[in-house]
Amino acid sequence: MRAEDIKEYCLSKHKAYETLPFGEVPICYKLNGKIFAQLYPYERDYKITLKCTADVGDFYRQIYPNKVVRGYHCPPAQQPYWNTIYLKDFPDAELLHMIDLAYETVLHSFSKKVQAEIMLD
Repeated sequence: MRAEDIKEYCLSKHKAYETLPFGEVPICYKLNGKIFAQLYPYERDYKITLKCTADVGDFYRQIYPNKVVRGYHCPPAQQPYWNTIYLKDFPDAELLHMIDLAYETVLHSFSKKVQAEIMLD
């Protein structure tokens, strides 16, 4: 999947927006101030890091060894909650599903009141 397609998909999520808090890369996609995806669009290092729950993260690391790894940039305590996916030859449908899960994980990290406010518009 091309980086432009990934960007478009992330931005199609309700109230998602793009930001560059760390410089040129990663390109971050946030919901209500929290990152759910970090895209590294360069061909030499084409990957995305996605928010997840610890058990979902572990599941994908087992299913796609060497393609899905713990969030490489995270401190050890946060690594179980982020997966880095090396995108070369990774199944498109699976990637879109993982982006959906990342968005939902962040959405559900907010209180019920905040979730309702986010989904209101």
